[in-house]
Amino acid sequence: MSAPSTPPGLDLDRLGIWWPDYVGPLDGDLRATLIAGGKSNLTYEVTDGTGVWILRRPPLGHVLATAHDMSREHRVMSALRPTAVPVPETFALCEDLDVIGSPFYVMAKVVGTPYRRASELSPLGAERVRGISTRLVDTLATLHAVDPAAVGLADFGRAEGFLARQVARWKTQLDASHTRDLPAAEQLYHRLAGSVPPESAPGIVHGDYRLDNVLVDGHDQLVAVLDWEMATLGDPLTDLALMLLYQRLGASLGSLVSDVGEAPGYLGETEILQRYDDGSGRDLSRFGFYLGLAAFKLAVILEGIHYRYLHGQTVGPGFEHIGEAIHPLLAVGLDALDQD
Repeated sequence: MSAPSTPPGLDLDRLGIWWPDYVGPLDGDLRATLIAGGKSNLTYEVTDGTGVWILRRPPLGHVLATAHDMSREHRVMSALRPTAVPVPETFALCEDLDVIGSPFYVMAKVVGTPYRRASELSPLGAERVRGISTRLVDTLATLHAVDPAAVGLADFGRAEGFLARQVARWKTQLDASHTRDLPAAEQLYHRLAGSVPPESAPGIVHGDYRLDNVLVDGHDQLVAVLDWEMATLGDPLTDLALMLLYQRLGASLGSLVSDVGEAPGYLGETEILQRYDDGSGRDLSRFGFYLGLAAFKLAVILEGIHYRYLHGQTVGPGFEHIGEAIHPLLAVGLDALDQD
């Protein structure tokens, strides 16, 4: 394969040598396409002309400590495969840097749509949209009901003290991606650090749960939850808060985040909270803190992407405005703490 046909981040010749021993025999040379839309881990569709698979690897260049851990992402999906949580089948994890220059794993390609825009959902009609958004909430509650020990994930994270560590962790990540002063981020950090609530019962935390990280089939069923790169054990309410944060931002930052919540029929915030409460029985009385933490986390993630963009280490279009989204995010986080 000529160099121009090889997507960034893959060495298809070395990958083709590795593949038969770990995934299965090939019917031809491997070809790969970088799937658009990923602003964190890189996702490729790989084919030999007959079979089709998905390969995931960390981003190029600057990588934040503890982020983009391929082994963790592979492990949690493999563990959840026998449960009611829909995840793709995983085939192999490779931590040998001599193959493509970074760890990676290979999983099955699942056919479905990761709805990101209200304009994609709206043609389905309000009733179908309501059903999809309801299943999104129900699937989250199903995930949070899984006993980590029962699926071999008892040591997947340290749940005790999770919220305080999250506040500290994202401050460390922010410092690691420093390119400019962000006074609102410092204020939000200090307020979060000083108001950590008692934690909800521990469970498996996805870390970035939202509709465009889920594949929906033609019958409106959720067939795969994707992008488990930040999964851990901890307080599951952090997942709910981040999902609702995306929904709050959709109307104002729709060009940078998903705006599916604007589609007619999509569950409103109050309905989502009630549906999750009914399905999980968790205490939502300090939910403002969780929203504030979600805003801080997302701002730090975007600042890391902004850092990589400024240093020419991103792949694909759409990164030039990432840095602008930090400021309204921080404002939302501070406002959520005011209402906690």
